[in-house]
Amino acid sequence: MRTQSSEVSNLTSIKRLVIRAPNWLGDAVMALPAMGALRAALPDATIAVAAIPSIAPLFAEETNAAQNELLTLDGVRREATTLKEGAFDAAVLLPNSFRSAWVARRARIPERWGFSGNVREWMLTKSVARPRERVHQSAWYLELVRRLGFEAPSAMPRATVRVETARRAAALLQKHGVESGAPLVGVAPGAAYGHAKRWPPRRMVDLLRRLIAERGATCVLVGAEGDAETGREIELQLPIEPRVINVIGRTDLRVFAGVLAACDAFVSNDSGAMHLAGAVGVPVTAIFGPTDERVTAPLGDHDVLVHKVFCRPCMLRDCPIDHRCMKGITVGAVFESVSRRLETR
Repeated sequence: MRTQSSEVSNLTSIKRLVIRAPNWLGDAVMALPAMGALRAALPDATIAVAAIPSIAPLFAEETNAAQNELLTLDGVRREATTLKEGAFDAAVLLPNSFRSAWVARRARIPERWGFSGNVREWMLTKSVARPRERVHQSAWYLELVRRLGFEAPSAMPRATVRVETARRAAALLQKHGVESGAPLVGVAPGAAYGHAKRWPPRRMVDLLRRLIAERGATCVLVGAEGDAETGREIELQLPIEPRVINVIGRTDLRVFAGVLAACDAFVSNDSGAMHLAGAVGVPVTAIFGPTDERVTAPLGDHDVLVHKVFCRPCMLRDCPIDHRCMKGITVGAVFESVSRRLETR
């Protein structure tokens, strides 16, 4: 058995490390503190972040990861080839999946580290037990880093958009008539996990009307292509309103981040957009229904709104009864939260 001192010595001898990023935007943002801990622990190593195409652009901005290289992975065979060409000494696998371990093994990376489970221990050179207690997803990733032998203090996810990204986002907003100086509220009405995570679109419509009428705000609807239907549903319930801008599915991830960074406040269901908005420094009003805010709430100074009912958090994609966890969150409660944030901004 290796001693603690020899194990630490082995860790610090790593010259090239690849971090396999999670595949969901929210998880990737929540993993940023763990990536930052690895960067701090190995200041002299070359660190690469490997991510799927939909997530990789996040790391083109300035984040906790502070990686030296960014690899885009696409397809099992190409992923293994890309990682093999990197000639890495070790890989830290943040996704707890069979596939991530399989690809790292096919790439013949000498050291492959990650959580145990999903029948993948035999493909890892070092596997650690998953936390048994319920912890925030960000703490889950930090715990992996700690159990691998690195120091990993708690930290906030951080993503700062680069100047060119901010310029592209500003040009998009200007194209849609956003006035400089007017309060800008970002709204993410969709949710990738399922309809149960969506606050009713009708309530989003009522919220937008109040923000425009009482706060003089311009509201920008944001999200991925999969949220486009929700955006159209909201637009159909509004009269022609120049102060509501819909860019859902019409931006790449970097411009998406730039638009979020330009906002003064942000309203969102439990989604990747919610986590990204918090990481770029925008105060978030997060609406939680079937999912567990103890595990995926945005980190930092944000408002998390829930309505306590016996059946939540159920983690179901579609509500089998009357969606009471979401319907119990009123337009007034969300409006007051956003108003307080606009006043402090």
